[in-house]
Amino acid sequence: MRIDKFLKVSRLIKRRTVAKEIADQGRITINGKVAKSSSDVKVGDELAIKFGNRMMVLEIERIMETTKKDDAEHMYHILREEDLN
Repeated sequence: MRIDKFLKVSRLIKRRTVAKEIADQGRITINGKVAKSSSDVKVGDELAIKFGNRMMVLEIERIMETTKKDDAEHMYHILREEDLN
């Protein structure tokens, strides 16, 4: 699954276009490598996402094409959150 779609389906980012913009700005890494919006993710990958002055590192636990709100939080596990100040 593409990273922009994963971020939208998992509800980490509300809109796919916003997820695409963030990825294309180089603010997302997959397993330590800068990701583009078309980069594929799979179960076990580690994502690092920069949101302004905060960074969230998470591990993908499940890939689903569509989800309900309650199921979305089971798609990933947050490893750590850091302030970049």
